[in-house]
Parts: sequence; C-alpha cells; structure tokens
Amino acid sequence: MNTIRVGSRESRLAVAQAEEVIARLGVPCELITMKTTGDKILDRTLDQVGGKGLFVRELDRALAEGRIDVAVHSLKDLPMEQPEGLPVVAYPPREDARDALVLPAGADAPDFSRPIGCASARRKVQLEALFPGVRVEPVRGNVLTRLEKLDAGQYGALALAAAGLRRLGLERRISRLFSPEELLPAAGQGVLAVQARAGERTALLSTLDCAQSRACALAERAVV
Repeated sequence: MNTIRVGSRESRLAVAQAEEVIARLGVPCELITMKTTGDKILDRTLDQVGGKGLFVRELDRALAEGRIDVAVHSLKDLPMEQPEGLPVVAYPPREDARDALVLPAGADAPDFSRPIGCASARRKVQLEALFPGVRVEPVRGNVLTRLEKLDAGQYGALALAAAGLRRLGLERRISRLFSPEELLPAAGQGVLAVQARAGERTALLSTLDCAQSRACALAERAVV
C-alpha cells in the first residue's frame, strides 16, 4: 500500500489530532502540516476576518490538488458547506464535547478583576450571562498561546474546549467543566472530521467512522 499523506494545521493540537487518526488507520502514513490563513491572522476576531473557513482553505486546496490524500479537521472549524468532491468520509469517536474553565497556573479561583478570555461570540454571550458584570474579551492563538497569555496575567480565566485540552494531555488545567445547560458547546465540538477526495480510499477510511459520532455531528450541524 502506498503511504497515505495526512494533512493538518501545524499547531500542536492539530498535529495531535492527526496523529490520533494515523494511529487508528494502522497503515504507513506521512504527516504534512501547513499554516492556514486563520493561523496567520491573530489581531482580529474570526467574525471580522471571514469566519472559521479560514482554518481549512489551504488544506482544501492541497487535497483538491493531490498534494495530500486525507485532511484531519476539528469539525467545529469546518464551514457548513463543503467543497464539491471533498466530502467528510469519517467521524472518529468523539472526545468530551463540553467547554472548560481554565485558571492561571497556581490559582484556586478565577480572578474576575481581569477579563475571561474566549475565542467565539457563542462563548462570550453565554459567559456574560453566567458571570454577570465580568468582562469577557477575545483571545486568539492556538491553545498553548492562549494558556501563555493566561499565565502571563492578561486574563483571569479562559473558556476552552475540553476536547483540545485532553488531546494535548492538559486535563490538569481544567478547573471546572460547564454543563451544556450552562454553556452550550459548538455544534460538533470534540468531533474530528476526516476529509478525502470523493471515491478514494473509501473502504480504508470508513474504518475510522464511529456511528454515534457521525449521528451527533450531522444532527447538531443540521440545526445550526
């Protein structure tokens, strides 16, 4: 079997997610990473620069041009409309879908004299309702960059996806997990999406698919 070229963003979390898929495949693979437009623009919020599609365009192009065979994404980063001929072919078993509150290193409680940092309008609105009077401000960058900003004192706490922290082995940073009633997660949060060219390696890639993850992913995205 030819080596399968697996594409991902170059952040540690994206690489960890791609390596999870590679381990599940159990065949020779080459990991190819790339920086996306969304990774490069860090001085503005996502809604100001074009939305979450900025995290996948380069991978879509590489897949369409045959430079990679498979792309691994966080499902919540994928636009609702997929490029023609580049379907999501598998949804591996889901990680924890909940959002987590993360405190500065060594802290026992949030410092509400400083803002809570989050990266989405969804979290901002819900956090403001959950913690009335507390400032909620945007924080950009990958998970490790956000944690560095938190530990440097720029924020009193962060709201992050529990799945990303767990995949990075950073469960210890979770101070509390929000129930869906407190903080409703993004549609498909915690689910990985494996994308490929239509009709290629269908039998192999289908072994990655989890029926429960697929059902949840499609149902949640259908109501967005």
